[in-house]
Amino acid sequence: MIRPGGEGPVAPLPELPAGTLRRLAHRALAEDLGRGDWTTAVVVPSGRQARALIVSRAAGVVAGLDICKAVFEAAGGGLDFEALAGEGDRVRSGTMVVRIAGPAAPLLAAERTALNYLQHLSGIATLTARAVAAVAGTSCRITDTRKTTPGLRLLEKRAVCAGGGVPHRLGLDDGILIKDNHLVLAGPPAAAVRRARAAAPVGMRIEIEIDRLDDLEGVIEAGAGIVLLDNMTVAEVATAVRSAAGRVVLEASGGIALEQLADYAATGVDRIALGCLTHSAPALDLGLDLEVAGVPVSR
Repeated sequence: MIRPGGEGPVAPLPELPAGTLRRLAHRALAEDLGRGDWTTAVVVPSGRQARALIVSRAAGVVAGLDICKAVFEAAGGGLDFEALAGEGDRVRSGTMVVRIAGPAAPLLAAERTALNYLQHLSGIATLTARAVAAVAGTSCRITDTRKTTPGLRLLEKRAVCAGGGVPHRLGLDDGILIKDNHLVLAGPPAAAVRRARAAAPVGMRIEIEIDRLDDLEGVIEAGAGIVLLDNMTVAEVATAVRSAAGRVVLEASGGIALEQLADYAATGVDRIALGCLTHSAPALDLGLDLEVAGVPVSR
């Protein structure tokens, strides 16, 4: 199987094991609950039951339903969780995404943590979908980076996939990417690629970052599988595409705004890497509304 971001077809990301989801949910809940939810304890009558809907208050793409469910399960009380939308679904403002029912105390205790995950991950999926739409009609793929929230990498990369993007490396063990700081210690780009080819495990992809067109031919001849064109203009990327002539996968990266994506994709570059997908995506506006007699009450 080719790992995500490899030189060939991209394999799907693995599912998060139920145990991992539970640990993430319990850790996040513990952070929020501390010694307990005093507000609910002193205000809401003991044993009160409740029903709630999570509703999208803006158009976007849903992601993170699995961790959202895990949070409500971790809160206890046997809450009933029903997803009304699917992972990767495009929703309009006003769309009902999740229904939860059961004891009010654990529902309210889990509300903020569950929404934090769902809003954040849906925001990543929504921004990714915008980027993918910007390069529609070309062969260019939108890929992410390792600029993820520590501890949430797989969740965030799955959200990128939900938005139609392609995952890059999951971690440092997932292929070789020779960057500028490596070159400070390893020497010229072509020499670094040759060293990597000689020492890397059989079948491991080798990618190198270059910021000068003069280095392109050398790293291709040295055996690079992917060349990352760092901080290059549209014109420079177009020149690189013509020079490479399909001999290597080309990836553009570095400060590329969404408004520039169509121009970069039109050069014929294979991939565009965007760190903003995970480190700067605005949260999708989702709210949890309690139901009274079956009617949502917006707060």
